[in-house]
Amino acid sequence: MKKIEHIGIAVKNLEDSNILFSKLFGQSPYKEEIVESEHVKTSFFQVGENKIELLEATQENSAIARFIDKKGEGIHHIAFDVDDIEAEIKRLKKEGFTVLNDTPKRGADNKLVAFLHPKSANGVLIELCQEIKL
Repeated sequence: MKKIEHIGIAVKNLEDSNILFSKLFGQSPYKEEIVESEHVKTSFFQVGENKIELLEATQENSAIARFIDKKGEGIHHIAFDVDDIEAEIKRLKKEGFTVLNDTPKRGADNKLVAFLHPKSANGVLIELCQEIKL
């Protein structure tokens, strides 16, 4: 793992949260997109070298909707940048982590992503991210 790629925050209303975080950071999000496979609408803020991803559920039964129902709005995951996501998945499985995606899938912000179950990482949902080469 090279660095923290972003921190994901679950929100009830992306539009309202974009206004709030724009005031906090003194800038607008640089990107908004819908990730159909995850049933979320996202926005990204660049804050220095760090990124913050806001996530709003687009379906009542999505992972983000369930998270908010159970825990409320707040930090949902920490994402780490990796060079080779498939090799990292294999390595982490050998180390005993529960990987939720044996095969990486397309995520937001031009990334391949995979997740580690929070139960195998002290309650923290970990996302692995690899830039998709165009």
